[in-house]
Amino acid sequence: MTQHDTGRIKVATGTGVTLALAAASVATASSAQAQEQHTVRKGETVSHIAARSGVSVTAIARANDLADPGRIYAGQRLVIPSGTAAAASAAPKKKATTKKADATHTVASGDTVSHLASRYGTTVAAIVKANKLDSRAFIVVGQKLTIPGAGAVDAPATKSKKAKKATTTTASYTVKSGDTVSRIATRFGTTVAAIVKVNKLDSRAFIVVGQKLSVPGAASDGGTYELSDSEKVPDTFAGRTYPQHVVASANKNKALLLEAGVPSRSTMQSKVVATAKRLGVNAALAQAVAFQESGFNHASVSPANAIGTMQVIPTSGDWAADLVGHSINLLDPDDNVTAGVAILRQLVKSASDLDTAIAGYYQGATSVRKYGMFSDTRRYVANVRTLMTRFA
Repeated sequence: MTQHDTGRIKVATGTGVTLALAAASVATASSAQAQEQHTVRKGETVSHIAARSGVSVTAIARANDLADPGRIYAGQRLVIPSGTAAAASAAPKKKATTKKADATHTVASGDTVSHLASRYGTTVAAIVKANKLDSRAFIVVGQKLTIPGAGAVDAPATKSKKAKKATTTTASYTVKSGDTVSRIATRFGTTVAAIVKVNKLDSRAFIVVGQKLSVPGAASDGGTYELSDSEKVPDTFAGRTYPQHVVASANKNKALLLEAGVPSRSTMQSKVVATAKRLGVNAALAQAVAFQESGFNHASVSPANAIGTMQVIPTSGDWAADLVGHSINLLDPDDNVTAGVAILRQLVKSASDLDTAIAGYYQGATSVRKYGMFSDTRRYVANVRTLMTRFA
């Protein structure tokens, strides 16, 4: 599955949200009274508030019915649960005889405490307490963390024996609408604390649109993972040859994905379902497209630099960022799914029928309007339609 013209939305290899909230038990009426009010200030994020309050991101999200904890705004009033209320909403109920073991995690480039809490099925507050972190939940690459009550986590992809030492540099970045320091740090593979320090930001890590930031410790373009010949992205697909600079970018992204390790296919499928429900998209449609594009394989990268589970190219990622109102990192599993599902939602809204919307995801809406569906696009639509019955 490839692009036919520059007007296309994306490409695909044909080979699988905002972080889904962990299932949580509902606080009882008496415990729900243990809470306080907080008015969001500019630059604040739920994870920062959680770390400062000693409450989990999940608890705050549940207490305020936040479908997307990554989207709060200055002036918004949030309920901050505490005491037994926080405990009740922080984690799912367990049998009295079941106890999760602690885990040890070595901080990698791009890690944040909130991401680790979500990954291991624990809370920001628990990690902060176990490791005696400061109020910013500041961590550094190479630091060993104890993850209390860690749940099962997908094993990262096996790294190549030819992995080499990481190289870093300082990048310049202009803040766009929806950016937060946390998202910028994740995108560049550095830390919030490093960006705050070098740019002399205040304790809220407050930034404004148009502000130019120095991003220290940004990962080099090539990553730290050297692809084997069998892992390299080819320069042709379906009889089409792509420019070398595009294929080179695809290989860099492939290396970054393999270096970081990706979630399992079943985990990615769950993310697709959760994101589709959150964004109001038919879950069977979203799953069918994700399966057709990558088989729920987040390590997939096409010769046209279509990335991850939803096979989104960078320019389409920028469009998706405008659609959802915050920056998108296509290498991030949750952002990738959010981008693809948001694009699907927009196509369904604007297309005359479902087949045209599906065709737009593969061929590009502009191309479909101008030329109609190509023969391979019709096959793509038919495949997705068949897969929808499987996931219904």
